[in-house]
Amino acid sequence: MKKCLLLIVGLITLNSLMAQLKLPPVDKSPMDMAYYPNNYPVLKIQDKITEPVLGRVIYSRPQKNGRTVFGELVEYNKVWRLGANEATELELYKDVKINGKKIKKGRYTLYAICTESKWTIIINKDTDTWGAFKYDETKDVTRVDADVQKQTDITEAFTMMFDKTTTGANLIMAWDDVKVNLPINF
Repeated sequence: MKKCLLLIVGLITLNSLMAQLKLPPVDKSPMDMAYYPNNYPVLKIQDKITEPVLGRVIYSRPQKNGRTVFGELVEYNKVWRLGANEATELELYKDVKINGKKIKKGRYTLYAICTESKWTIIINKDTDTWGAFKYDETKDVTRVDADVQKQTDITEAFTMMFDKTTTGANLIMAWDDVKVNLPINF
């Protein structure tokens, strides 16, 4: 009887402690993930995989919200984390070539230095970092210049996705009226 009473008191105490736990508010820039091939996890559970998973990008999706994005929110000629919150992470499941340079399979952080006409995409080996505050150029694996393509449609939330090509895929980055492609060869 004593053990049962102690168990009940313990459960009530635990329940009241859990009720007081304050959960963080919903993030204004939710985290998202894109795979190559597109929708890989869904295809996997549906037994519809036609090619192996080759890459994944994890990033946060800031919103335009009526702001001027490029040149103001994302300052020109400064290192940007390619999204919001945690720095964007690229995971490669096999060795690839980017701009003719062999990149070994593994996890990397993506950054960009934006101008009106081009972005310098940076692949860096320092992972699990927030923002670009501790960006260390000495850990760069490669840098690739990518031309800015102006779009007529506005992309409200920063978006990244893979688009299949004959030699691999383009990692597409779009926000506001801008789109940039990073070619990845498998």
